[in-house]
Amino acid sequence: MDPLLPGINSPEDLRQLSEDKLSQVCAELRDMIISTVSHTGGHLGASLGVVELTVALHRVFHTPEDKIIWDVGHQAYGHKLLTGRQDDFGTLRSRSGISGFPKQSESEHDHFGVGHASTSISAAVGFAAARDVRREDHSVIAVIGDGALTGGLSYEGMNNAGQLNTDMIVVLNDNKMSISPNVGAISKYLTRITSGKHYNRLESDLWDMLGKVPHGSKAQIMAGRIKESLKQLIVPNILFEELGFKYFGPLDGHDLPLITKTLQAVKQLKGPILIHVITKKGKGYRFAEEDGARYHGVGKFDKAEGIKVVSSGKPSYTGVFGDTLHQMAAADPRIHAITAAMPTGTGLSRLKDSFPTRFHDVGIAEGHAITFAAGLASAGQRPVVAVYSTFLQRAVDMVIHDVALQKLPVVFAIDRAGVVGEDGPTHHGVFDFTFLRMIPNMVVMAPRDEDQLRHMLATGLARVDGPSSLRYPRGNGLGVPMEGDPTPLQIGKSETLATGDDVAILAVGSMVCPALEAARHLVEEGVGAEVVDMRFIKPLDEILLADIWSRFKRVVTVEENALTGGFGAAVLEWSAAHYDSPGPRILTLGIADQFQEHASRDQLLETMGLTGDGISKNIQTVFSLGQGGSQTQSAS
Repeated sequence: MDPLLPGINSPEDLRQLSEDKLSQVCAELRDMIISTVSHTGGHLGASLGVVELTVALHRVFHTPEDKIIWDVGHQAYGHKLLTGRQDDFGTLRSRSGISGFPKQSESEHDHFGVGHASTSISAAVGFAAARDVRREDHSVIAVIGDGALTGGLSYEGMNNAGQLNTDMIVVLNDNKMSISPNVGAISKYLTRITSGKHYNRLESDLWDMLGKVPHGSKAQIMAGRIKESLKQLIVPNILFEELGFKYFGPLDGHDLPLITKTLQAVKQLKGPILIHVITKKGKGYRFAEEDGARYHGVGKFDKAEGIKVVSSGKPSYTGVFGDTLHQMAAADPRIHAITAAMPTGTGLSRLKDSFPTRFHDVGIAEGHAITFAAGLASAGQRPVVAVYSTFLQRAVDMVIHDVALQKLPVVFAIDRAGVVGEDGPTHHGVFDFTFLRMIPNMVVMAPRDEDQLRHMLATGLARVDGPSSLRYPRGNGLGVPMEGDPTPLQIGKSETLATGDDVAILAVGSMVCPALEAARHLVEEGVGAEVVDMRFIKPLDEILLADIWSRFKRVVTVEENALTGGFGAAVLEWSAAHYDSPGPRILTLGIADQFQEHASRDQLLETMGLTGDGISKNIQTVFSLGQGGSQTQSAS
């Protein structure tokens, strides 16, 4: 059997195939996704689950004229393969290769850039409103997972769509999963719908009737009335229809003829439509079907044998955080752990099992997570919100108004801080220093290693007069010894790790180790570097800074955060506020004022000069130091 996928260079090629060829196309799509992701890493389970749905969408709708908007976008690999990117698919998530998410600059078929959940319906309403005001005639389709329905933004979009009564289609891809299994009332509600066999049969029979009765429009109206009357007896006040959507489903999302027929039928209807399809995350790959959480986002793996866990011998920052919080929760019954749909990703699985009443997975609802934590803290509890840096961005208002303004002792444990590599600009956690540092009453910390993480968590939990945050990178720690119990640090106190006379390097968090490496390179060039682990971005160690300013003409700040408003900016502000005349010449190293694309973490740090070698070369170039000895330079 000759392969079909190589001949599909656009959705138009797909539409030219006969119906009997489509199952082969689906099989080839799955095989290419599995083969490629096994070499590049990526989001596997979600894309495998929507293969039939993707083929049906591109059979029925004509992109780029019609607009298909994917929520999150980690399920869009099949979409990429059907829209002219097969030759580049092997570069998925690699430097200068194609993105792991839809991206407007990558293809005219990618109508909206995504990476975070719950955005597709709101964006689709915007596309539909723009179409209506221009009096154009094309379809707008949002594809959203049931996990994203745990986010309030989905309902804000649906509420607006129902109010406008504009023509648009929402395809609800229901696989009972976010990254981990879904939680909450919405998940239970969808389960009740999908288990309602009588209603499912009614919906199916209704469609058959509509297909057979002549004078379709009158039959459609009458059938709609019959459906509505009967449905109220079986599924009263169904949520989506109360929001103004015509609801169809639930349908088997792997039944390609059924999905195609349904899309073709609803394409002709007016107003907001919601089609509820049931899919299997990881469909077609046994390992991914059996363990949806592990195969949601994967690194490289053996296609035949699946993921093999290989220990580096060094604990992960996430694991150390989870173990430490578990230890502290065992000793303090006031401690609660909160996550937004990522119990495994944030290291809370052990605590979840041991203290289920003090573990809270609120779904993809970061804003609610923060305000929920504020409520717990107001009631005398000690909540710890474990969240990825990129997702904490979604709840800045709640951090400011609900937590910090009231001086509540909420601890923010911020995982995946800094550049995270192949997931790219939607997932890099490079703004948290900036937006947390601006908030009154907030303590901002960054550990240099996994042992210091333990002590910073203890510091945050010991503080009673306001919120605290600690941020740490993705991946494994440094393998340092971890002895004794976690002990609170003196807030705002730094630690000098190396001494020298020519330049002072003030580093925070993940940049402390590269700063020490840079100091060793500089010594080889005859340059003495003093290295300080500042530990606290807010408050700064002002006593240390005053001492440094009295002894050095050259100061360098190093951070894995945006330079705009970050740690270096804090040092510059302090200097400007305390010195009328110019103090030392200050070089700030960090992440430039632009979004960073996808590449490996090591590649990104090297490009940005945030390695030991890069830091030392920057220092030598800017200050004209090195080449066998230090050279005195004025501070101007």
